[in-house]
Amino acid sequence: MPTIEAQGLCRLAMEKDRKAARVRATDIRHGCGGRHLRDCRAAAQSLPGQSRAATRPQNAAMGTLYLVRHGQASFGSDDYDRLSDMGQRQSVQLGRYWAERGMVFDAVITGTLRRHQQTWAGIAEGAGLSHEPLAWAGLNEYDSEAVIRAIHPHPLQKPRSAAEAPELYRHHFRLLRDGLAQWMAGTVSPQGMPSYTEFVRGVTGALDHVRANHHGQNVLLVSSGGPISTAVGHVLGLSPEATIELNLRIRNSAVTEFQFNPKRHTLLSYNTLPHLDRAEFRDWMTYA
Repeated sequence: MPTIEAQGLCRLAMEKDRKAARVRATDIRHGCGGRHLRDCRAAAQSLPGQSRAATRPQNAAMGTLYLVRHGQASFGSDDYDRLSDMGQRQSVQLGRYWAERGMVFDAVITGTLRRHQQTWAGIAEGAGLSHEPLAWAGLNEYDSEAVIRAIHPHPLQKPRSAAEAPELYRHHFRLLRDGLAQWMAGTVSPQGMPSYTEFVRGVTGALDHVRANHHGQNVLLVSSGGPISTAVGHVLGLSPEATIELNLRIRNSAVTEFQFNPKRHTLLSYNTLPHLDRAEFRDWMTYA
């Protein structure tokens, strides 16, 4: 299940931080003479897991970036780029969930696709928010149809859902997985799409913007599965294959959290649905 995979990713990331912390702590213990005490204190302040109040300067406060995948779109229709009725309900419910918990956002960033804007509108409705979002084209999704055409130029019947045509649905995503791998490797160039390097640059540019402009703040980012999984893959240093698997498992309206300071982002959670964690929302969990 996605939540188990996300927990595994978090454990790997935390273990990486713990190992780095042990190495730095050893260096500090072995290099602390009296005349170097000031330098050692500064080094100790950089260790993960230390009390933020005691070790972090006030001007380097940690912020939190909430990355939200759009609500369910219109998969299988002639116009995928609009929320379904379910996608609209998912978005409003996420806003209500945050409002009930007193969540405050200092800034909002969205891709420029219609489903991104509609998802933000639903969140804003549910939470009673009135922010003017920053539109960031680098957060737009890749063109899945162009990716598939690059490796399978023949027309494909569009599956409307997994329940309606399960084999056709699986075939669609097998082709998408293969096409994404070849696009990432530079083997194919889907028509009308940027190179994968340029796609990554658009995503990391948004992350750089958040770190540079929103110290210590809560920032909401509304995008799609491709950019969000790319952001996670970038932060964790994952392989293209692992990034593809994250992409194909992210759920509609799912929330991913990064903690950040001016230097880096750190993954806190991936692909969670806290706003749908009640029996009445059991049928609201979707992937397309």
